[in-house]
Amino acid sequence: MFAVIETGGKQYKVNEGDVIFVEKLDVAEGDKVTFDKVLAVADDNGIKTGKPVVEGATVTASVVKNGKAKKIYVMTYKSKKNEKRKMGHRQPYTKVQIEKIAF
Repeated sequence: MFAVIETGGKQYKVNEGDVIFVEKLDVAEGDKVTFDKVLAVADDNGIKTGKPVVEGATVTASVVKNGKAKKIYVMTYKSKKNEKRKMGHRQPYTKVQIEKIAF
């Protein structure tokens, strides 16, 4: 059994028990979060897809951790102008564990 959910502008294929990293959610560690934008659900009987979402389907998950990803460096450069700039960025994320897929 799996589901395809949408959160943070991205789509994730999840099974029960999976641990995924999603864009930062405004929830504390240990809290429960419910994803109601379920685009597709599959089980032994087949796949049910939504237009655009499956009505009544939810995916429940618990928040494991809020954190920041590894630092990436971005460089801007303009030739012949002696202009360059180095910037760093750490993207915040929320680590969640999928507990239940209901539809």
